[in-house]
Amino acid sequence: MPHRVNRRAALKPIPVDFHIGSLQIHTYGIGLALTGIFLWVVAASIIGARVVHVIANISFYADNPGDIFAIWHGGLSSFGGLLFAVPVAIVLARRRCPELATSRALDLVAPVLAAAWGVGRLLGPQLMVNGGGHPTNAWYGLEYAGQVGKRIPVPVFQSLECFAILGILLLVERWTRAGRPVGMITALAVALWSLTRFTDEFFWLAVPRLWDAVEVVSLILSACGFVAAALLWRRHRRLGAARPDAGAAEPGPSPEVTAAT
Repeated sequence: MPHRVNRRAALKPIPVDFHIGSLQIHTYGIGLALTGIFLWVVAASIIGARVVHVIANISFYADNPGDIFAIWHGGLSSFGGLLFAVPVAIVLARRRCPELATSRALDLVAPVLAAAWGVGRLLGPQLMVNGGGHPTNAWYGLEYAGQVGKRIPVPVFQSLECFAILGILLLVERWTRAGRPVGMITALAVALWSLTRFTDEFFWLAVPRLWDAVEVVSLILSACGFVAAALLWRRHRRLGAARPDAGAAEPGPSPEVTAAT
């Protein structure tokens, strides 16, 4: 006698929602929100990365305008991707979650971006065996497509830098768990990432003793990030120290006065 299957018991629907505390989250809404934000942010990052790359190499593209849209030949700027993608992500986040402050959202996203960048350097240039640096005879030298001899494995080093930044940001979050100024994590992320971007270009990628726009912008952003983080922390400490004084300056009524009243 054939075994009869209870179809209702066998076909179990995907949960339409789940709870985190009192917060009810619908899986359909998550997919819809992530798909919409993801597509817009990816499109903005690609466009921005290409636009900034073309501007930085305008002399070449002025003579070869047909190559402006040939992104399959390579040529995407990290700064351009962030310059376009971050504002788009902020606008979309504000529309979908207006109660979340922009500065607080950036603090949440900054460590995630560092981790994503680290993975991307391995799955992108390194996996394609592309993007080697200056020639080297060191033991860690690797061969890259289109480059003669062993080269500094810049994508690997960049990945390690990004994971180091992730570790630093997580440590700062842990050390300042009791209280930290909003925006401090973002400022530190900008400072550290820009600093590593400068070292990559200056020591491993760029023409020796020749500064370009990427190196100058990296140093400026790094300095601004460190200064902003220091000022935010100083202001936070000052406000924290001023709160007890403010409470003492306006004492409540004494028990004697209350009793007399």
